[in-house]
Amino acid sequence: MPIKLDVQVASTNADIPEDAQFQLWADSFQLSVETSACLRIVDESEVKTLNLKYRQIDKATNVLSFPAEVPSQVNIKFLGDIVICAPVVVSEAKEQTKNINDHWAHLLIHGLLHLQGYDHIEENDANKMESLEVEILKSLKIGNPYE
Repeated sequence: MPIKLDVQVASTNADIPEDAQFQLWADSFQLSVETSACLRIVDESEVKTLNLKYRQIDKATNVLSFPAEVPSQVNIKFLGDIVICAPVVVSEAKEQTKNINDHWAHLLIHGLLHLQGYDHIEENDANKMESLEVEILKSLKIGNPYE
């Protein structure tokens, strides 16, 4: 079953894909249970505030993920929240000469993997997570973002 996204746009940036496009990318995940996640698109000030509060890093970043902490006795299948900073995505795509929609897709996939427990702190975990990202993006006909 795909992940149902609740998309919140809190950015005035013009280069943000439509909600339906984000959902198409999220549909590339086929999980065994019906689940959902919240995707919030923000500007630099909001992501910088969150990055400082939760990661103690005082700068804007492209994507943050906040896995849900739902008690086991509550019957809600909610993965958590993903926050993507529109101006950072646009800037990175230009700097790295990437297709902007491909970059949006990559960051959404990256965030969804974090919500499922993947991380890239240790090298082995990073390799596993990056391999999954590349595989999922390939299924969407998007090239390897790490090349």
